[in-house]
Amino acid sequence: MRRSNRNPEQGSAAVEVLVLGVLLIVPLVYLVLTVAALQGAAFAAEGAARQAARSLALAPDDAEGRAAADRAVAVALDDWRIAASAAAVEVRCSPDPGDCSAPRGTVDVRVRVAAALPLMPPALDVDAPASIPVEARSVQRVSMFAAAP
Repeated sequence: MRRSNRNPEQGSAAVEVLVLGVLLIVPLVYLVLTVAALQGAAFAAEGAARQAARSLALAPDDAEGRAAADRAVAVALDDWRIAASAAAVEVRCSPDPGDCSAPRGTVDVRVRVAAALPLMPPALDVDAPASIPVEARSVQRVSMFAAAP
């Protein structure tokens, strides 16, 4: 009976590291990409809501304020490379819902952004969602010294 000094486990460490590395690294990288996409969408939604509410609260009249708010939302979303079609903006004004420039009124802006999941092709027909909704809200008070309509 001949004995070999060779270990049967010798040389398998490289294969184990390679297989386990792929099994652990790929999900970890996808998790980091997903968290980064969600964080970017949250920053975009929060910035868009805040700037839109400020634009409406500081505008001399309602029409100019709404136009400025639309521009502010477009810039905030573009800064984070989010398509305007992926966002929904809702504006509520009180005491008059039709006029956001009423003195001592409040402007409530909500921005909902659909954060696209990374590496998810749009044509993929699966039951899993391809985006995660992110929402931000900002409330601004119109100055009591604002020009009365």
